[in-house]
Amino acid sequence: SLLFLLNTFIKYKKGNLIALIVNHRIRKNSKEEAKYVSTYLDKNNINSHILTVDKDNVTKKSMNEARNNRYNLLTKYCIQNNILHLFVAHHKEDNLETFLNRKIAGSDFYGLKSMSELSLYNKVCVIRPLLNFSKETLLDYNKKNKIEYINDPTNLNLDYTRSTIRNFLKKSDKKTVKEINKDFEKILFYSPFFIQMIFEILLKNIFHVDSKKIIISLKNIKKINQTTSENIIKKIYQFFFHQDNAPRSKKIRILMRELNKLNFNTFNLKGMIIKKSDDFLVFSKKSS
Repeated sequence: SLLFLLNTFIKYKKGNLIALIVNHRIRKNSKEEAKYVSTYLDKNNINSHILTVDKDNVTKKSMNEARNNRYNLLTKYCIQNNILHLFVAHHKEDNLETFLNRKIAGSDFYGLKSMSELSLYNKVCVIRPLLNFSKETLLDYNKKNKIEYINDPTNLNLDYTRSTIRNFLKKSDKKTVKEINKDFEKILFYSPFFIQMIFEILLKNIFHVDSKKIIISLKNIKKINQTTSENIIKKIYQFFFHQDNAPRSKKIRILMRELNKLNFNTFNLKGMIIKKSDDFLVFSKKSS
């Protein structure tokens, strides 16, 4: 659905479009499926390119590993080919599943916001224009326009958390799903105010900032509640690494515990170095 909508849009704007097909090398027929899609797009005069995950990067065969492999490949191709915008087809149900998944995992308010229409990954702008559209609506669009599509069998594999959540939503009554949607909509409504608060607190406590380091008051960070301080550290991480993905709250909580120790000196948080200097914390990106 997304691809054919974009193709119409790009023609109107007289721009360029290329479809990127990822072969995750998890299922036996993934290579054949990728070729089938590429041939189908070629018949519809849409340029495409198949990206294949390195077999050394397929060890756990988990959804998280597949996601990381997929986005790393996609953004690497975009950077190498000067592509500014990467469109992905997550829809309304995908976002609701992400919300439930993160709720089960104990995510904070910011994490429960789930996927955004605009985000950064490895300095590439990722756009999700279909988040307000249901899967049913998109399937109807495909059928009306005679667009072929492939059903991924992993969607039925209950060994994956997301598939289990999807199955739960499918079997739940309308009232239950409506209540879940209501909770999610509240998160979406209040999240911009929460994000604004995080930025305001961060800006008030910055002592120094440049492209290489950020210095903030340690005393004030310790006074702030755990959820707020965790999100401030996530924002600092995103500043250095130019992407919306930040370390998990669990790793940041370990850092917060270390900060309270009298002998705290330095901490490595996924490539971001945190050092104590008198009453300040110095954040910097680890040198390659």
